[in-house]
Amino acid sequence: MSTIDSASDDRTANNAVRHKYRVLSDAEKAQMVAVKDKGAEFLALIDSLRTPEQPAGEVDGVPYAIGTFDRELNIAAERVEEAVMWAVKHITA
Repeated sequence: MSTIDSASDDRTANNAVRHKYRVLSDAEKAQMVAVKDKGAEFLALIDSLRTPEQPAGEVDGVPYAIGTFDRELNIAAERVEEAVMWAVKHITA
């Protein structure tokens, strides 16, 4: 599957929901990229806060670890993704 840059005018090629798009100005494209970049930066920060897996022993000679469930960080990451989505929606509407 090929990909299309989100700032490209070709972004309308594979969307089943929005039937019509307007061409974005260069300033709007830059705004959208900036919002997505900041969102990615924030998600990376959230990921850096996660609790590392803890060694828990071995089963048949294979080491395993107990993963952690950082619920608050999962919620934070979902909200960042949502915030980026809504900001991009505002720019592209």
